[in-house]
Amino acid sequence: MRPAAIDRFLAVGAFAVVGASADRSKYGNKVLRCYRQHGLPVVGVHPKLAEVEGVPCHARLTSVPGPPRAVSVVAPPAAAAGIVANAIAAGCRHLWFQPGAEDAAAVAAARQAGLEVIAGGPCLLVALGFRDEGALP
Repeated sequence: MRPAAIDRFLAVGAFAVVGASADRSKYGNKVLRCYRQHGLPVVGVHPKLAEVEGVPCHARLTSVPGPPRAVSVVAPPAAAAGIVANAIAAGCRHLWFQPGAEDAAAVAAARQAGLEVIAGGPCLLVALGFRDEGALP
């Protein structure tokens, strides 16, 4: 059974991966592929990439078109404060800091701003299940 916060996050139905990577060995790539393996709509966020795994990539959360997204953060903790500021500016309501991406001050700032935050817990790859082999749908 998954924690209720994860179910609420996944119920948003539109996702962004901050720290998306073109390198298949990196978690920013695996998290993005995990969303795709489960048929969930996802975009990448990376300042230097236009596309990852055939998915559009945007320079920052505030440049992602459409409604606010639930955001998986797969970036160094030093970037967390800026990511939280961009998430707030973009109108995001949910942040999921993947293990290793957490920064206590940024997590606290996000919660203080009213965002629902998952941190210090399981990663998306475990919560949804991820197959690192095979073709993407």
